[in-house]
Amino acid sequence: MKRILIILGIIAAVALVGFFTLRSWTKSGSPEAIAQIDQNGLKVKVDYCQPYKKGRKIFGGLVPYGKVWRTGANEATVINFDQNIVVAGQPLDKGDYSLWTIPSADGWIAIFNSETGQWGTSYDQTKDILRVPVASHKHSPIAEQFYISFRPSANGTDMVLAWDETEVIVPIQKRGNN
Repeated sequence: MKRILIILGIIAAVALVGFFTLRSWTKSGSPEAIAQIDQNGLKVKVDYCQPYKKGRKIFGGLVPYGKVWRTGANEATVINFDQNIVVAGQPLDKGDYSLWTIPSADGWIAIFNSETGQWGTSYDQTKDILRVPVASHKHSPIAEQFYISFRPSANGTDMVLAWDETEVIVPIQKRGNN
């Protein structure tokens, strides 16, 4: 019995070391990043990983049109709103969401999903809280590395998703009666 426990302990230790080694290796190719804004009482924070272009065709290639994308790399991107907001004209309650998108050549769909913490390709559509169409346009110069940033707008902020030759604008505003 003692021998079995020792063997199981060794297997568990090797698996744990393997997990952290794999995680470290994947993060080196697509490092972790945080985008956040705290402006006029509106706080938004996004935890995500930043893949590189590496000479590849990104949208319509590596990231197919018409299919759900994890909007980053590695774990699913997580966005936090500290208050009730309006995204692209639609209400969304404060909290943590995984951020997904469906890219297309002429506009995108931004998806806010209640499940967080999953590996990036583990997506459950039944947990979608909000899907909204958002504008995309040509981005210049080419963004070698995917990034998320914020730009102040009239009544809130625009969350900008940029990679390769594409920029997507997700308008976010404070909602009354928070």
